[in-house]
Amino acid sequence: MSAAAATLEEIHASGCNAGACHAQMYIMGTLLRHGSPTQKQKYLPDIAAGRLRLQAFGVTEPTSGSDTTRLKTRAERRGDHYIVDGQKVWTSRALHSDMMLLLARTTPLDQVKRKSEGLSVFLVDIKSSLGHGLDIKPLRAMINHNTTEVFFDSLRVPAENLIGQEGQGFRYILDSMNAERILVASEAIGDGRWFVVKTSKYVSERVVFDQPIGRNQGVQFPIARAYAEIEAAALMIRKAAALFDAGRPCGPEANMGKLLGSEAAWHAAEAALQCHGGFGFAKEYDIERKWRETRLFQVAPISTNLVLAYLAEHVLGMPRSY
Repeated sequence: MSAAAATLEEIHASGCNAGACHAQMYIMGTLLRHGSPTQKQKYLPDIAAGRLRLQAFGVTEPTSGSDTTRLKTRAERRGDHYIVDGQKVWTSRALHSDMMLLLARTTPLDQVKRKSEGLSVFLVDIKSSLGHGLDIKPLRAMINHNTTEVFFDSLRVPAENLIGQEGQGFRYILDSMNAERILVASEAIGDGRWFVVKTSKYVSERVVFDQPIGRNQGVQFPIARAYAEIEAAALMIRKAAALFDAGRPCGPEANMGKLLGSEAAWHAAEAALQCHGGFGFAKEYDIERKWRETRLFQVAPISTNLVLAYLAEHVLGMPRSY
């Protein structure tokens, strides 16, 4: 995890975007930690070698959003197959993936003691399923992550593609979610570093009224504050990654890293756009592109408000707010 986080951070710090990389890392974790020996032998070597793309994460739905336990996609066992019906949304890169990690309800909500029970995880072969119960439609969005809507209409999934035990899928997915937050937070740190370096150089060279604009404290301070926030957030993310690598619980640290990293990067983005003035909106400077990309981190993979609600309830012991 620490190596993966460093890789993604550097991609973003170089001005690029690693959206096409991170999903292959965190989705694979569910298979790595909870898959059967047969599944691991069948899929992991090809995933690691890049021959098999496991990029699509079929979890979010139009009506349930972040309330994952209330998803409506249903998988019913019939002989040696599961029949899947339902819909997913914001399933990025589904049209560019060979496999999908799918979370579906196998036991109706009214038949379980806890709403987190009765959910199961499946590996879906996208290529063989398209047109045979699986339909994928592009979802145009402000940021190009090739995101999609996915529709299941009596899709047949072999029972051997069930990961782990039926009904225990929610806790399997949580492993992926912690990994996802650490990795995406690392990307935010990379963006923040890119903004700080680029903007510091620009304001030191941009001369207005016979002096560099970077001489003004009103210009300096937002950049310097964003830098301090980025360095602090990076420490929390490294702690979360270290805990994850050690096999220890890291939910609070992963969530705090995501919160702090996304906000630090956004503050750096705002400072960069303001300091570049009109040139910040010119495509040749890349500020406007990065500014748009960085804003996403406060919404996905989990919103800032939900991180705060998690910390309030599970770390600080306050009453559940939702």
